[in-house]
Parts: sequence; C-alpha cells; structure tokens
Amino acid sequence: MSIIQQHSSASLGDAWRTINIDALDPDSSQNFDTSTLHPPLPEISEADVRQLNGQIRQLLRGGDAEGALRGSLENPVYNGSDSAKDAHLQTVVEVLQSIKASEMTPMLQRIYGSEGGSELLDVLMKYLYKGMSGGASSSGGPRTAARILTPQPTGFSQIGSRPGGTNESTGTAMSVLLSWHEKVVDIAGLGSIERCMTDWRRV
Repeated sequence: MSIIQQHSSASLGDAWRTINIDALDPDSSQNFDTSTLHPPLPEISEADVRQLNGQIRQLLRGGDAEGALRGSLENPVYNGSDSAKDAHLQTVVEVLQSIKASEMTPMLQRIYGSEGGSELLDVLMKYLYKGMSGGASSSGGPRTAARILTPQPTGFSQIGSRPGGTNESTGTAMSVLLSWHEKVVDIAGLGSIERCMTDWRRV
C-alpha cells in the first residue's frame, strides 16, 4: 500500500493552514507590543490649542510673521481631537496667507538654516498637504460645507458651492498653499515630501 493510500482525505485537509507561524517567530510583532516602537505623544486639548493660536495671532498682529510661523510649526497638534487639529490648521493657513510672496524664500531659508529647521519644514509640508486635501478653507475654518456632494440633474455630483461663491476664496487659498509647497521643495528638497509621507505622526 502506498503512503498516499494510507492517508484519508481528513488527514490531507487544510488543517495546516490554521497554524499561526508568526507566533513561533521570536522577532514577530505578535511577541512584543508594537506601540512601544513609537514614543508616546502628549495629548493636546482644544483649550491648549486655542491658547497657542491666540499667542501666534498676537505675534502676527505685532508684525512678527516669522515668529508666528515658527510658533505654529514648533507646536504641531499630533495627538488631539479633530477639532483641535482643524483649529491649529486654520491658524497655520492664516499665517501662511499673511506672508508676502517676496518674503517666503528668505524666511524659509532662515528657518531651514536654524537648529531643527529641517524638521520644521517637514511639519510645514504636512500642514500644506492637509490644507490642500480640504482640511481648511481660505478663511481658516474647516471645509465641511465645501465637501458636501450636491446631486445635479445631469446625474453627476458637484463638490462644493457654485462658481462665484466660496470657490474663489478656496482657489486663492489653494494657490497660496501650492506656492509654499514649491518653495519648501526648493529649499528642503524632495526628501521633505518622502519624510512627510512616511511619518506615522499626523497633524
């Protein structure tokens, strides 16, 4: 009798597929807490964000646009509620819109040349992408209304309001964010985009 004939269909089943091989590997993520790979981030409340944003706006009103930009980038909201993150994004966009185009490159060069400047530009890149993805409108508020899909008689859906409304101001905000994106890439290089995309911390 051959060895194949000695085994029944039950013994030749797919039971081997139920073995969890990862549990037998000492280097597997199942054998240690993956949360220990990342340092814990402090929880930032909405009250803390409001206080920080007030200080940043005070610097902006005092004419210290670079100080306002540094302050907003040195204190990113990584671990907080969505409303707290949106409020800080609103402030960052407000600061970016208040800076003249002629001042953008020199200001970014000074920030990049300072201690920790590369990380600050990476944080700025995160906020630029969040703003461009619809995280904030030109007025700084959350773009919830502009994200609503409006059914049209043609069968298509229209995102946002009709031309002549908030779309113009939204387009202006997008233009500002794209201009900043270009300047950041010119100074920090394409590596800033890669670091922004691969960083597990989200603003």
